[in-house]
Amino acid sequence: MKTELIRNFSIIAHIDHGKSTLADRMMEVTGCITEREAKEQLLDSMDLERERGITIKASAVTMSYECEGKTYMLNLIDTPGHVDFHYEVSRSLAACEGALLVVDATQGVEAQTVANAYLAVETGCEIMGVINKVDLPAAQPDVVGEEIEHILGIRKNECFHISAKSGIGVDELLEAVVTLLPPPEDKSDMPPAALIFDSHFDEYRGVICYVRIFEGELKTKQKVRLMGSGRTYVISELGKFTPKMTPVDSLGTGEVGYCIANIKKLADVTIGDTITDDLHPAEKPLSGYQPPMQMVFSDFYPGNNTDYPSLRIAFDKLALNDASFSFYPQSSPALGFGFRCGFLGLLHMEIVQERLERENNIDVIQTAPTVSYEVLTNKGEVIRIESPAALPNPSHIEELREPYVRLEIITGTDSIGGIMKLADSRRCKLVKTDYLSPTRVMMEFKAPLGEIVYDFYDQLKGISRGYATMDYELIGFEKSNLVKIDILVNKTAVDALALIVHRDKAVTRGKRLIIKLRRAIPRHQFEIPLQVAIGGKIIARETIKAFRKDVTAKLYGGDVTRKMKVLKKQKEGKKRMKSVANVQIPQEAFMSILDTGD
Repeated sequence: MKTELIRNFSIIAHIDHGKSTLADRMMEVTGCITEREAKEQLLDSMDLERERGITIKASAVTMSYECEGKTYMLNLIDTPGHVDFHYEVSRSLAACEGALLVVDATQGVEAQTVANAYLAVETGCEIMGVINKVDLPAAQPDVVGEEIEHILGIRKNECFHISAKSGIGVDELLEAVVTLLPPPEDKSDMPPAALIFDSHFDEYRGVICYVRIFEGELKTKQKVRLMGSGRTYVISELGKFTPKMTPVDSLGTGEVGYCIANIKKLADVTIGDTITDDLHPAEKPLSGYQPPMQMVFSDFYPGNNTDYPSLRIAFDKLALNDASFSFYPQSSPALGFGFRCGFLGLLHMEIVQERLERENNIDVIQTAPTVSYEVLTNKGEVIRIESPAALPNPSHIEELREPYVRLEIITGTDSIGGIMKLADSRRCKLVKTDYLSPTRVMMEFKAPLGEIVYDFYDQLKGISRGYATMDYELIGFEKSNLVKIDILVNKTAVDALALIVHRDKAVTRGKRLIIKLRRAIPRHQFEIPLQVAIGGKIIARETIKAFRKDVTAKLYGGDVTRKMKVLKKQKEGKKRMKSVANVQIPQEAFMSILDTGD
């Protein structure tokens, strides 16, 4: 197909503003799906996506649209809205020339709306403003239009008013996509260059690569090379998502589809790699993507009824479908062999854990998440550490640096006081305040990531009665007065419970933590001391009392010395047990580190 008849575009928005619903309506209007096939969130194929009502993985669909006697090919990529899946959005935008920025007419511009708009501008996409849910009683399309103009610079009279649920304005929007968004550049006479923007693993067909052709043409039976790895394959099938996988003979410049080339190994495909012809390759690979930066780290160990090899296989499978998390082997004296994993955020971590357990039918034990830190050693080396256990000896540390983020919060003016108090308690500094309207304000803070990554969002929602939204972006690492606190259970340090905290909060946080551990760890037949240590200094202690078995229950009558004799024997047994026994620490104990509240 001629490139001037192709439009590649993405739908971007804050979470819950109607991206997937708009994609559903567009597929219905273009005749991609019949009424019988139609269901809500059609492109959200994962069970988790449907249950939570959110998009986790970007998905693509090709639609045919008739306009002014011409048939256009519309390639739509539906993207996630949550801050943790920012990386998925950036990948999708790199495969597009345009983006529909959807804003809820009842909620207005939210934090992720701003972040995604800036992302689209950086990628060079043409942006069209879309105000959704205009048919709701609480809709204020004119007020929201002014907000869009004030914050994002898109004129309010150029925004399209639609209702994705009822279909109002969707026809006009599709017409505008064809007339206002640019077609891809025509490079059909060049050697083939296709960008892999996503992939997933099929047990029967191997790796299925989602590709966008930037130059030349790909054909079935063609021998191709992955420019990143240098490996060669023969294409067995090319196709498009309509939204079902539909095979085609070739994919030309500007088109989006999938490629199957008998790639059997999970590690052979890198998202962002370029596919080209083996005999007549492209001069240079496409720019690809910045590798994703993991900010939250957690350990995963095999749980009940699960062994280490099956956990390894599960991670391998998941790593192909989700390029934004990393894992490497790790061992712990308390929990055995497992993996240290890096995630983009807490929701991302939660999703990965659920997918691991559901898709592979395994149980995992997960330690409390930590963020990464930088250490400047006495020798002038800068080391990145991803767990408190990896921290060098304090005598070798010149300075300890923690990650800082630019935090943007959009909220109603009545919540400013409570949010300021919360931000102050988490060491956040206010940078600027910008009033979007008389009742809404955008506040920008400089915040330590370790303080906001756990329960900050929940607290924020509580203070603002659910109206505040937040988005954060890493700005770098800065020196901070941090210390490592070790938790000793029965006089043995448990690496998985160690924490790096600000020195001013170390004693309070340590005391609060061992009180929670005392409640979470079940009583044993011997007394268990719980201690908090900074270096060699114990700063707090709690004790889990022994659970005593009634060994005298069977005795009746006779002299009291009979009872004393049995109790003495029990006491000696408990001493021996205490010196050899391991303490059973349940999963809740590891997760209690997360809860920074009382």
